[in-house]
Amino acid sequence: MASEKVETVVAGNYIEMEREESGSKSTKSRLSKFFWHGGSVYDAWFSCASNQVAQVLLTLPYSFSQLGMLSGILFQLFYGLMGSWTAYLISVLYVEYRTRKEREKVDFRNHVIQWFEVLDGLLGKHWRNAGLFFNCTFLLFGSVIQLIACASNIYYINDNLDKRTWTYIFGACCATTVFIPSFHNYRIWSFLGLLMTTYTAWYLTIASFLHGQVEGVKHSGPTTMVLYFTGATNILYTFGGHAVTVEIMHAMWKPQKFKMIYLIATLYVLTLTLPSASAVYWAFGDMLLNHSNALSLLPRTGFRDIAVVLMLIHQFITFGFACTPLYFVWEKFIGVHDTKSICKRALARLPVVVPIWFLAIIFPFFGPINSTVGSLLVSFTVYIIPALAHMVTFASASSRENAVERPPSLLGGWAGSYSMNIFVVGWVLVVGFGFGGWASMLNFIRQINTFGVFTKCYQCPPHKA
Repeated sequence: MASEKVETVVAGNYIEMEREESGSKSTKSRLSKFFWHGGSVYDAWFSCASNQVAQVLLTLPYSFSQLGMLSGILFQLFYGLMGSWTAYLISVLYVEYRTRKEREKVDFRNHVIQWFEVLDGLLGKHWRNAGLFFNCTFLLFGSVIQLIACASNIYYINDNLDKRTWTYIFGACCATTVFIPSFHNYRIWSFLGLLMTTYTAWYLTIASFLHGQVEGVKHSGPTTMVLYFTGATNILYTFGGHAVTVEIMHAMWKPQKFKMIYLIATLYVLTLTLPSASAVYWAFGDMLLNHSNALSLLPRTGFRDIAVVLMLIHQFITFGFACTPLYFVWEKFIGVHDTKSICKRALARLPVVVPIWFLAIIFPFFGPINSTVGSLLVSFTVYIIPALAHMVTFASASSRENAVERPPSLLGGWAGSYSMNIFVVGWVLVVGFGFGGWASMLNFIRQINTFGVFTKCYQCPPHKA
């Protein structure tokens, strides 16, 4: 009976919103609603799957060269499952927070709930501050990585401009994401984004097999501890894309249906990342250690140019995914979050883009920056903090008894849930943050010493006159 009552409370406002949506068809074109307004389970799945792969698809072969084939495959499977578990924890905590607030008659129809607010409502201001710091910093550098990736990719089609100049150009292009109000409005972009990464993944796989192994190919990885743990933390980063889980859930008409979405999205993503990374590493081996972008080693063809263009568009989409939560935080800070004017909100959001642009120009290290962000930020944002928060929130017997979402009995109920959470915290703290942070920072510092900050063209081949 208690669970049925909770279900009604959680779904209440969304039923009203669905009625509003259906009633507004007379004033808005059906075509606009089809492309623009997304809140279904399918929209959430496309958002999760599209947001998870992005440019990291191009750096996974580089990680395989650091880890070796076997470790590369095992780490993808391991972190894919671990990421799905912590995304599930985040969804449980969101529903718990949302239900408690709606019992207090709080209306969220003009307010986007974010992860730090969930932590604040359930656990207090100290948890809120930790969540806000790690989440915002991760999303900031996640956006930086998308700009770096744009410049890295377009250079393989047009090398008349150096990568730094391309970063200036794409920074201006990506700034247009300030006009996209929320995750409701990413329906067509999420769908197209997944098609783009699907094409690119299978292009990398097929093109590598058709190219064959380079003469004298070597597969010597792993060779050093630094490279090994750097590669491992890049994969940790790959499956840590659920820093925007709360915002994606909030964009759903029925957020309680999110439960298995991230796991299913991860399983699909593995069908893209495992074949492509394995094939490119099989073909080029140790050459990838000096080519963090897999596209740089494949010969230029029309198919490769299509992959580059599609990834550029997808990186624009992913920039919006990473930046939109930052826009929301900034809007709330300056007091314009409930403003209905898109133009006013867009103007208010512009200052968020400036530091992202600047950091992409300072540290254009495509590949190594993924590992650094993964070890220092993703480890806490989407693995350690959600697992700890779940354990503390349901530490008392009464909180477990009144929980909106109970752990699956298949996984051992509360005891199994706590065991998995303790394992996640221990593993990520020691292997991801500890060893991974040490290795990634050494590798990152090595890039600075080798190429310098503000480098014009990171890992560019000699320019042909």
